[in-house]
Formats: sequence, C-alpha cells, structure tokens
Amino acid sequence: MFLAYFDESGDDGYPNTSSDFFILSSFYMEHHHWKSNYQILYDLRKDFKEKYNLPIKQEFHSKQFLLDKNPYHGSYNPKLRRAIFFDYLKRITILQGAIINVVINKDKISKDNYDIMDKAFTYSIQRIENDILKKSDDSKFLIICDKGRIGKMRTTARKVQRYNYIPSKYNLGNSYRQEIKSLIEDPLEKDSKNSYFIQVCDAVAYTINLFSQVHLKQNGKWPNRIIKVLHKNDEEKMLEILKPLLNTEASNSNKYGIVHYPK
Repeated sequence: MFLAYFDESGDDGYPNTSSDFFILSSFYMEHHHWKSNYQILYDLRKDFKEKYNLPIKQEFHSKQFLLDKNPYHGSYNPKLRRAIFFDYLKRITILQGAIINVVINKDKISKDNYDIMDKAFTYSIQRIENDILKKSDDSKFLIICDKGRIGKMRTTARKVQRYNYIPSKYNLGNSYRQEIKSLIEDPLEKDSKNSYFIQVCDAVAYTINLFSQVHLKQNGKWPNRIIKVLHKNDEEKMLEILKPLLNTEASNSNKYGIVHYPK
C-alpha cells in the first residue's frame, strides 16, 4: 500500500490566469515508511526551531518564505532565507519514497477548454501507478491532498478509474485505453498546515516552478524579490539536490524526470 501526497504551484486557470505554469508535485511512499519519514520531518522541524527559530507547528510555505511574506516577513534576511531553503531541500532527500512533477506550460495550450488540473492530475496518477506496479502487481495507493482543489481532483480520480486514454508514443494523434486499477478511494483532504508531507510537495513544486520560469520561457527570469534571495543557476543546484528523491523515469525528456504538457 502506498500513500501519495499532492500539492501545486501556480494557478490552474486558463485562459484567465495569474501564472505561466501550473506545477503538480506528488510524494508517494510505501505505508510502512510513513512513521520513519514522519520522524525525519519532525526532527527537521525541531532542528529548524533550534537553528532558525522557525516554529515546529508553523506551516513551511516555500513561496511565502522566499518572498518574505507573512508569516515570515522581516524574520530572515535574504542570505539566511536562501540557506534555510537549501537546508530544507537537502534534509528531505533522505525520505523513503519518490516524487513526480508535472508541469503544464500555458504558452503551449492551443484551446480554451483545456482543463489544466484534470490533465496534470491524470498524468500524475498514471505515472504513480506505472511505478508502483513495477514493485508488485497488486500494489495499491491512496491520495491525500490539500483542501483547495479536492472537488476537481475527486472528479478526475473517479474518471480515470472508469476510462483513461493515454497518447501513443509511436502513433501521433492516436491513443489507447488503460484504466487506473491500483487507486483506492476518492482523494482524501488534509489541511497542508497539518501535513509535513504536503509541505514537502509544496517546496518541490515551487522549486520546479522556479526552474520552469528560467528554462521554459524565452529570456525567462525570476521576479525581483526572488532575485534578491537566489543566485544565478540556483534552480539547477536545487534540482541536483532533489535528484535522489525524483522519479527520473517519469519522463525521458529531461534528466529530472519532469513531465511537460502540452507537447
């Protein structure tokens, strides 16, 4: 049995949107690793309380932290915010599990009715199933996500268990049907402030967002408030740190396994 946690970066609106990308990140692990993984994250937060005076129970929300927004505003200078974020990424790589990242690049969307959340969630579910079934033919997984988009995710999860069409790698424009069989129950809702694992997904999703802003846009760059904190090429340094935790087989188009759509 696997537990899969999800969180996102960017908004899933289109064509009315406030972000160029929508990133959905999932961290999944076998259930018997849950307790030891939780202990790793609890110890991390305990250490961060001692080293950086970051309250153990305060949600670690990466975007707000790096941009110096509430509840962190004025507590950490740019150099320290960078050091803390890098420290966080290094510490989570010892978790037992894997991460899949799906990026929807809105610049490549060609139709107004493109359902961004549905697409991103479908691609994530497909790849989680592909990976866990390699370990055992009877593997199952359960999804846990923040409460913000639970309705849309529930609809998609039910749909892919009834019918699921996968684009063919070999015949452009063709697809084949392969329903999701290992997912059990509807996605379960949990407030991110009460889940260290959803906060891990948040940190990874925002890291992928920063990477995408530089590498997927012509002359792409970060907002000025990020430039004050991060250095040139930090986006690649962060992904190299995370690489041991990334499912690099989720996509063969890049060394980090990041799934990009539309093609």
